[in-house]
Amino acid sequence: MQYFIGIVPPDEYRERIVAFQKRWEGNGLCDVVEPHITVKAQSGLATDMAWLPIIRTICASFPRFRVSISVPASFDGVVTYLSVDSDRIRELHQRLVDAVSPAPELIAEYRELAGYVPHLTLGQTHWGMTEAELSEMKVSALGGLAPFPTFEVEYVRVYRKIDKHAYAPYEDIKLMDESGFSGLPAAQMEF
Repeated sequence: MQYFIGIVPPDEYRERIVAFQKRWEGNGLCDVVEPHITVKAQSGLATDMAWLPIIRTICASFPRFRVSISVPASFDGVVTYLSVDSDRIRELHQRLVDAVSPAPELIAEYRELAGYVPHLTLGQTHWGMTEAELSEMKVSALGGLAPFPTFEVEYVRVYRKIDKHAYAPYEDIKLMDESGFSGLPAAQMEF
């Protein structure tokens, strides 16, 4: 079983992203996972779940923060994404990676720490799109997904791999609010 941790955009914007993604018939990403910003990739998140209480503790003491989604960009023509601006997301990423302590080769493989680029993936060749479609998607996102929102991150979502090509929400973990309260860890979610 594989897991990763992400940030979910507000429901209304998430629905707009899904509708936008579905404009490209070959975009299989919609069937893999909901729109999200990865904050901790799969490396070190073992099936024994020993990492989960550690993640809950870190989140309980990490203040809520703002994230701005912005202009579309791409990775080497094989991934089109929306950029993400937030200094705090990098700090949270660093804390989570440090706490889980994945092997250096896994950190490199999953592009964590120095290789981490916060983003929200719209489509990629791995999930059925062509480079030409990704280029068209990048241009279309400027009009189709603007205005780009800024929102407060109140929780992170743990995702669990449910089959060879799909992830589902597993648990939402609250961040600390202004009063210093994070609430009790959310119960395991069944979707």
